[in-house]
Amino acid sequence: MEHPKFEQWEHTLRRIFDEIDDYLEDTYGSTYVLHPARAARGTTSSKDQDGLFNVGAKFSAGFGSHYGRGYVVDIEMVTLEHVPEEVRKQIEHDVLAKLKTKVALQFPGRQLKIDMDRNVIKIHGDLYS
Repeated sequence: MEHPKFEQWEHTLRRIFDEIDDYLEDTYGSTYVLHPARAARGTTSSKDQDGLFNVGAKFSAGFGSHYGRGYVVDIEMVTLEHVPEEVRKQIEHDVLAKLKTKVALQFPGRQLKIDMDRNVIKIHGDLYS
């Protein structure tokens, strides 16, 4: 059994990532062909199982990090097509901007930060208060 604050954190974060996933699908979803083994957007009960994008985060203890422990954001595009580096960087920039806005709205008063930590987006700071 997990702590209620942790469960609430995970639930809210999942909702934020689902909203970002919707934005990415609306913005870039028709640009690339979906991997043939991937379900079409909206055809499963979970956004991380369908559509071109899967956005989520995994906890990191922070070894070798500039910011220490936190959540490393994963942006997965499920396509066999080549996605140019400049497009990947624009998507990463979009996710970073959206994440900063949405986290501030969903967790007011918390000292949460979203930064680039080397080559990944990281949520760090006051994670569970």
